Amino acid sequence: DHSLSSNTKKSITMASKLLSHLNRHPRTKLAVQLSFSALIPVIPILYWSHNAKEERAERLDEVSTRLRIPSVQTIDDLMVEKCQPGDVIVFDRRCECCTSGAAAAMGCLLGKTILCEEEDGTRSVERGSYEHCGIVVPGQSTEKGAEHDPSNLCLLEATSGSGITCRPLLTRLEMSRSRSVMLLPLSCPGERRYEVEYGDEEALSEKTAFLKNQTYNELVKFREKWLTDSQSENYQSHHSYLSIMGAMLYLTGLYPTFPIPISPSAWLVVSALQQCGAAMKLNEKQAQQTRVEDFTRDGRFFEKDTVRLRPGWKFLSPVVMRENSVS
Repeated sequence: DHSLSSNTKKSITMASKLLSHLNRHPRTKLAVQLSFSALIPVIPILYWSHNAKEERAERLDEVSTRLRIPSVQTIDDLMVEKCQPGDVIVFDRRCECCTSGAAAAMGCLLGKTILCEEEDGTRSVERGSYEHCGIVVPGQSTEKGAEHDPSNLCLLEATSGSGITCRPLLTRLEMSRSRSVMLLPLSCPGERRYEVEYGDEEALSEKTAFLKNQTYNELVKFREKWLTDSQSENYQSHHSYLSIMGAMLYLTGLYPTFPIPISPSAWLVVSALQQCGAAMKLNEKQAQQTRVEDFTRDGRFFEKDTVRLRPGWKFLSPVVMRENSVS
């Protein structure tokens, strides 16, 4: 008890000396006050980030340990079977679920606030604030028949946590905690998308088969190039800040002046569509000035705020892949 009392007296004495020092040095006192003021908002941010990462880890464990029954398909399995290389998937994300830090959450919030508009009847989807997207690409399996296997499909997207990443489509869909996930099926000239089963090349016309094969090969090249560039350029450390800068430039109307994409995820997807020959390349800045919501407007009927596809190419009616909540 005597030792405890002695330590307490020493602590009180040190605190008294510190306060006296701060009173004699106003600048030091001000610096300490500012430091504590800066720490106040950091605490809830750290708490939120910790919870978001824990929830994601639990979700990953749930998905990885899920019991798979042979010959029994889940709804997600059926949704993946509807997809083909070149299809675009848009996400109405929950910004509070971002696990890549405060900058990623801020980029998400600004994207929803600035880049997403109120429903005005011009979109092919009725509701939702879609500020993130990805493109379906062939997977990396080299097994025979893999090019026609839906389980080999992946989603190529620009992210804060992993940079340009290519993940199995089924896993990506199961891991998603977005409010809404919509599939925009891409149809090439002469294609009867829902009349011919995916992989049934004999039922395709010669022209359609050629275009589908070209799309497949070009998307493979695009995937490999951008995955390599992402690693070499350390893109993951820039994505959040590009998202924030792009939204602010769009808000101020300065985006035509700077070579910065308004939406990095939309920029990636439009670039992929241009490389495979589906989207027009009217100018160098076309991909940089595209928003995610532009994919939901038919370029055949609108001159602006849309993705202009080449003649004969079109997005079919959207398919709801995931609808968790409207709130």
